[in-house]
Amino acid sequence: MTDIDSLVSQIDPILLMPTIVRRDVVLVAGPWLAGTSSVVTALRERLPEHTVVEADELAAGQAPAAVVFVVSATAPLTESDCALLDFVTADTDAVIGVVAKIDVHRTWRDVLDADRALLAQRAPRYRDMPWVGAAAAPDLGAPVVDDLVTALRELLGDETRDRRNRLRAMENRLLTVRRRLELDVAGAGRETRLAALRAERTEAVHRYRVDKSQRSIALRAQIQHARLALTYFARNRCASVRTELQEDVAGLSRRGLAPFPDEVRRRATEVADDVAAGVARQLADVGQELGLAVDPGDSHPAVEVGAAPSRARGAETRLMLLLGGGFGVGVALTLSRVFADLAPQWAVGGALGGAAIGVALTVWVVGVRGLLHDRAVLDRWVVQVIGRQRTAMEEWVATRVLGAEASLGRAAAERDAADRALTEDTVARIDREIREHVTAGARAVAARDRQVPVIESALVVLREELEALNTSKQAN
Repeated sequence: MTDIDSLVSQIDPILLMPTIVRRDVVLVAGPWLAGTSSVVTALRERLPEHTVVEADELAAGQAPAAVVFVVSATAPLTESDCALLDFVTADTDAVIGVVAKIDVHRTWRDVLDADRALLAQRAPRYRDMPWVGAAAAPDLGAPVVDDLVTALRELLGDETRDRRNRLRAMENRLLTVRRRLELDVAGAGRETRLAALRAERTEAVHRYRVDKSQRSIALRAQIQHARLALTYFARNRCASVRTELQEDVAGLSRRGLAPFPDEVRRRATEVADDVAAGVARQLADVGQELGLAVDPGDSHPAVEVGAAPSRARGAETRLMLLLGGGFGVGVALTLSRVFADLAPQWAVGGALGGAAIGVALTVWVVGVRGLLHDRAVLDRWVVQVIGRQRTAMEEWVATRVLGAEASLGRAAAERDAADRALTEDTVARIDREIREHVTAGARAVAARDRQVPVIESALVVLREELEALNTSKQAN
């Protein structure tokens, strides 16, 4: 094992294994329109004992024994031309530069010198690269490829060629490993990914907090709105039924007095049912808008309508009898005097008729006043009943909304807990990936710090041997 092999084995024994398949062929390559096809044809005719191929005839992982790099004599090499040369000669040290089409470009020697100087500055390995001019397919005359054929024969016959090609391939392998180590440290977008992960983590936590706050605000706002709306609804419903009942009381006849309390109970029950239905509907809408389940509740507003107050009039009745009697006596006396003055013969009949009319008026006045009294009593009773019902409705609405708020609060807490669990899972996944990237970066830095010095040492030894081989070749 050579010194280079020993150094490389310290990095990774796998590096000693060949990474390419060396084919005993001559590769002719060059930029587009440089004349590579003509050079291939000419070399195949002049060197039938060797296999001459173009770039597309080599499979991936294969390297030629020698490379003929053809460039045009039109102008010096461009950066893309130099990159192509680096690519095709990455694993091959035996390289010849050819300036083609010298038959039509008289300044080809200046271009050749410029190319040689440019490549010498690009990499030390190109300083001793041989250059020749050629015209593989001239417009007039025979092909001018003698210098190329001679140089290629000498290159293929060099005894150090195989060793130099192997060293160059090993150098390329080491450089590739070093680039890979540097790329692993850089992370190929690791910092960008880490920044994206940190932003995603911050966004997930921020989104959870904002959503939770917004849902809490929406819940409180909806509950407050429902409380106000339902209280207003219950109050208005009681006020409307009170007005309706008072209008009914004002038009009651004596026959309608007895069944009126039952009508009040029926209307009070309707109000309770309407309020209960309105509360259920409003709270269901709140739950649907918030996306939460609302406990329907099994309570119902209580309706307690007591018996109607007694209509006994007592002293007021006696007073009305007295007043009515006086009114009737006055009417009877007035009528009797009218008949006595107009028709004395009807005086007795007028007195009796006046007495009868007086009695009738007395009864009518007492009855009407009693009916008005009974209506007033029922009116006050209706006001009291509906007032108590309004208080009961408002208390029931407040209790029902409070229960719904508790139910919605529990559902919101369960949803927040589920969202928090999802957020924690997301944050844990992001943190795990961040740790993996940081750990991978630390491992990459450790591997680079451990292996790069050995690679640099191996490259120094390898290039010294390549330099020695090239020097001995030139000396021979």
